[in-house]
Amino acid sequence: MGVGVSVFTITLGLILKFAINPDAMTDPVDIHVVGVILIIVGGVSFALQLLLMSRTQPSRPRFPSERTEHTYDEDNPPRP
Repeated sequence: MGVGVSVFTITLGLILKFAINPDAMTDPVDIHVVGVILIIVGGVSFALQLLLMSRTQPSRPRFPSERTEHTYDEDNPPRP
């Protein structure tokens, strides 16, 4: 799941938990429990996505520093 799917799952869980009145429904499934489960799954997925994105970032700068040491052969200097 991506970050967007995780946010959507959390949002759907919050809607099921707080916005729907379970008294109006006659289902054998508790909507509030389903909402809490979706919030937990979305939160864990979101945290894992952030962890994986931070691990794939390069830990060193993209551009090398301007100060680099070069060794040249004194008999054959580099051509301009």
